[in-house]
Amino acid sequence: MLFNILLMAPADGEGGIMSFLPLILIIVVFYFFMIRPQLKKQKEQRKFRDSLANGDKVVTIGGIHGKIDEIKENTVVLDLGNNQKITVEKSALSSDFSTADGLQAKK
Repeated sequence: MLFNILLMAPADGEGGIMSFLPLILIIVVFYFFMIRPQLKKQKEQRKFRDSLANGDKVVTIGGIHGKIDEIKENTVVLDLGNNQKITVEKSALSSDFSTADGLQAKK
């Protein structure tokens, strides 16, 4: 019954795109406030991960600070100091330590 009411044409002659205008506006607002910023953030992260070089100081998503010792296809070997090294996925690197929280690190 409710489905039939939704399919019925408006009695006053309005129809067509005017009945879908609120839905279209909601989709446009959703795109500009939710989807577009997320795509921009993903693009910046991809650019950051592609520009990594040996000796860069980075922070992982888990909060581990280290210096890049070796870069492989999908992984990075981080030097944590005191002869400690770990291997992490490139996707686990969140930011450059020299710019994170306004800190200036020596390379």
